[in-house]
Amino acid sequence: MNVYQSIKNLTTFERGLWFLSVALILGSYLFSSQSGSMELIASLIGVTSLIFVAKGDVLGQILMIVFGILYGIISYKFRYYGEIITYLGMTTPIAFLSVITWLQNPYSEKEVKISEITKTKAVLLGISTLIVTLFFGWILIRLETANIGFSILSIATSFLASSLMMLRSHFYALAYAANDIVLIVLWTLASMTNIMFLPMVICFSVFLMNDLYGFINWKQMKVNQQRVQQNDGQTAEIMS
Repeated sequence: MNVYQSIKNLTTFERGLWFLSVALILGSYLFSSQSGSMELIASLIGVTSLIFVAKGDVLGQILMIVFGILYGIISYKFRYYGEIITYLGMTTPIAFLSVITWLQNPYSEKEVKISEITKTKAVLLGISTLIVTLFFGWILIRLETANIGFSILSIATSFLASSLMMLRSHFYALAYAANDIVLIVLWTLASMTNIMFLPMVICFSVFLMNDLYGFINWKQMKVNQQRVQQNDGQTAEIMS
């Protein structure tokens, strides 16, 4: 993995999206003078990770691990135990596994090979999501987690999204977009209690924007990969 090459591979649009995302996050941080530096650092690392994930670059997964750890600590401040469990117990470990699966399945030096979700995988993923949601939801209820309904929904969408990412499916981005919306609601509720959490609302609003781009870009990457594969197959038939 070459960090310099990863940055160089970003298109003009992607660099502009990153700069806009950073500007919005910095602006919200300056507006909320009570916000801590950890919230700012986590948000910047998180949005940077999404740019590289949208490229299918494994660097994004590595940054996602760092973000998950920091976000878990931040969530502890507001007793969002669901977010602690989600990111430290599920998202971060799955991101670690994603690093391994992405490195094992490269399409090129620039991007991961995108995979199809078969009916069997879809059924197993649905069952796994239900089991995980019920199990951790029960724990959250016992812990008297704040905003329990949205916290349980966050577990479901986050587990689904991170699992789809590990499986290298372009649908990961839609699942993460759904998770972003849930988190926007959660941190808006927290901000109504303490303005220091406002940057987290902006953070996940920016994440939503980046995840939607990720879905669009992965769909195009998938089309390009399939086209090259078909052309290679036709060439092989001609040569034989």
